Amino acid sequence: MTVQQSGRRERKKAATRQKIADTALRLFLERGYDAVGIRDVAAEADVAVTTLFSHFASKEALVFEQDEDFEHRLTRAVTDRAPNEPLVPALRREVLALVRHCTADSAAPIWRMIDASPTLRKYDETVRLRHAEALAAAIAADPALTRSETVARTLARFVIDAYSLSRESPDPEAAVDEIFPMIEAAWAAARPSHRTHT
Repeated sequence: MTVQQSGRRERKKAATRQKIADTALRLFLERGYDAVGIRDVAAEADVAVTTLFSHFASKEALVFEQDEDFEHRLTRAVTDRAPNEPLVPALRREVLALVRHCTADSAAPIWRMIDASPTLRKYDETVRLRHAEALAAAIAADPALTRSETVARTLARFVIDAYSLSRESPDPEAAVDEIFPMIEAAWAAARPSHRTHT
């Protein structure tokens, strides 16, 4: 297979995935999450149920279709920050950008749907834990940060909670400003671990 063919195939897969996600979200918002089944989404998107499941592992995943991008953005805030840039300001900048995106007027109906569904709220908690573990792994893997795995996991949980609490706040940006000095203080208070560098 040529590079061009491979690229075309990947674009087609991405377009199918987006079409399924967009269709699902429209149906969920029109009819209610619990009133729409997987078969309804597949039929409306004009794909087989097996095709839908090749892109999304569950019905809940259709609502959180951007969560991989969210996770990558957080981990890149660690791995792609400028040399010698402190960790917490880099994370604060990314969390603020994510909060602005998720509190835009267009996102409000989606969050209302999530908040109204016990199933989606539980799934959201699972997703947040996964994001925290991915972020912790990125922090722990950075030799310049010299903190223990426990500290990395704790900071990651703080950051994910900061995002959630800020998103739910009446003034999201003020909440970020209020929370991150506490995260900075916790990070500064954590004693560096004694790593051996080879």
